[in-house]
Amino acid sequence: MPISYAIAAYLLLNLISFAAFGADKRRALRGKWRIKESTLLLLSFFGPFGAVAGMRLFRHKTRKPKFIAVYLFAILHVVVFIVLVWKDVLHMPF
Repeated sequence: MPISYAIAAYLLLNLISFAAFGADKRRALRGKWRIKESTLLLLSFFGPFGAVAGMRLFRHKTRKPKFIAVYLFAILHVVVFIVLVWKDVLHMPF
């Protein structure tokens, strides 16, 4: 898969995660059916930056202790990105 497709997919996952937090907040305010917390956390694992932005912008799920994991997922993604960049810079085979 070309790198541009991977970047587009990653951006899309973050956009979906962001939108899910916004939709869940809107549903919460209207007393409607909600998105499961496990679904929000799964989306956050694959799109943590969108989730963090959604949590902050919509002020949603910020007080739930289990949603601290969203910030940990973001840190994990940064670490993986750094490792991948260094692997290419140092030409390490892993």
